[in-house]
Amino acid sequence: MRIGIGIDVHPFLEGRRLVIGGVHIPSNKGLDGHSDADVLLHAVSDALLGAAALGDIGLHFPNTSPDFKDIDSMILLKHVGKLLAKHGYQTMNVDAMLLLEAPKIASYITEMRKNIARCLGVDIGTVSVKATTNEKLGYIGREEGAAAHAVCIIRTI
Repeated sequence: MRIGIGIDVHPFLEGRRLVIGGVHIPSNKGLDGHSDADVLLHAVSDALLGAAALGDIGLHFPNTSPDFKDIDSMILLKHVGKLLAKHGYQTMNVDAMLLLEAPKIASYITEMRKNIARCLGVDIGTVSVKATTNEKLGYIGREEGAAAHAVCIIRTI
């Protein structure tokens, strides 16, 4: 068995769609990035790649490539899942934490879990997504951005 950790951060930008965990969340601002800036899926992808010692999402999906401009991060996570399988690994579980002051996302968590499970070909029971605020502290508390942390366990097939 192997353990991985992933962390991602993106700033907010007015007029951009907010996509977290593959779910469009109504908001007047979204996360800024080269792709759709899905901070949650990026952290999960990095955790899985790290567990398999396969680098990080910047290595596989560079932000200098026009191929990945505004790409749906669920496509990237599916690719990570296939890459792990190609190297003989299976995802055992994912535990992710979103740090976000607003908007509230509790009603979207089940859909996020389903999206992650579907991308990785695992049961939803092996995927946990949680959220917390930053109690108005720092850039997250000032609603300037969002962050996500993820840990995972993979095993050889």
